[in-house]
Amino acid sequence: MKKIIGFLLVLVFFTACNQLADNEFIIEGTIEGIENGKKAVLETQDETGMGLKATDSVIIKDGKFTFKGTVEEPELRFVQVEGVNGKAVFVLENGEINMKIFKDSVNKTIIGGTFNNEQFAKYNLEQGKIQKKIMDYRKINMEKMQTALKDNDSLTINALRDGFTNLQKELNDYNVTFSEKNPKAFISVLMLENMFYQPDLDIEKIKKIYNNLDKSIQATKPGKKIGDMITNHNAAEVGKKAPDFSGPTPDGKTVSLKEVMGKVTIIDFWASWCGPCRKENPNVVALYNEYHDKGLNIIGVSLDKEGNGDKWKQAIEADKLTWPQVSNLKYWNDPIAKKYNIQSIPATYILDANGIIVAKDLRGDQLKAKVIELLGV
Repeated sequence: MKKIIGFLLVLVFFTACNQLADNEFIIEGTIEGIENGKKAVLETQDETGMGLKATDSVIIKDGKFTFKGTVEEPELRFVQVEGVNGKAVFVLENGEINMKIFKDSVNKTIIGGTFNNEQFAKYNLEQGKIQKKIMDYRKINMEKMQTALKDNDSLTINALRDGFTNLQKELNDYNVTFSEKNPKAFISVLMLENMFYQPDLDIEKIKKIYNNLDKSIQATKPGKKIGDMITNHNAAEVGKKAPDFSGPTPDGKTVSLKEVMGKVTIIDFWASWCGPCRKENPNVVALYNEYHDKGLNIIGVSLDKEGNGDKWKQAIEADKLTWPQVSNLKYWNDPIAKKYNIQSIPATYILDANGIIVAKDLRGDQLKAKVIELLGV
């Protein structure tokens, strides 16, 4: 009897050690062929959304590594193994996550153990089949396309392009179908965000799928972002009156769009950290200097980060931006940017004298031509 009780106590001890709190995760990973001492690095998207940054790193021993931590909601994360090409992509969420990485083909990583990673694996299996069809199509028809381009064979060129378009449509359709059939999967909301960037955007279909998502998925950061994108989708479209806004200036005052309206008004979304924005600024300065006296006004809305107010002010001075500037210093969470559904910068809205949006995202000669047209000069 004592032996049995002792065994049960040991069992309870080990079970208790493996229990995780409600917001805790553990990632148990394996990778063969990696020498001891190499690092596995856990990564997330950086603040710009364009790159990755490390959040944790551990030493690999005997082909194994373990990450532990806490997470408030599901997030798309990455594991980079030192000396290995490619990153393992998975959903970081509460619970025990299993990961088997193949060092020579990281894209074939096997991930499971939690609901969203099982769903992600299911998605990747079918999506991978379609991607292979696309890659095979390109490989098989590459020489044929090159010959057709050389011979100016438009019939063959169009036929090959149609074939590729059909395969791409198959992939897009699968993303839509997956989101429709899996309303509790975190990956579904990421598919919805991708739908916003398709040329044949169907806002009604996006709304329907979003409204069918589980409330827990809608409540995630990307879920809330999609909700905002749906709400603001038609708020700042060409042909509609520009939504009014106000914001703090560099000297702490408040300026509104109404206050700066001219015969023609440009709303210029930019940031001190945005290289393409800074590169475009001299052209906008030249345009403003030439046509401000004739009725052109501009208001700049900066997506600079909290704590970077000095960089914002320095950029205004360095680039000689003499028109009104506002910023809430909230980066991509800027309420003005959300109201205008800004997903990338630089972004511009051109308004007529009545505040109606007549054009978006014009640059250089096209922007100048539109300003001249509206001013009637």
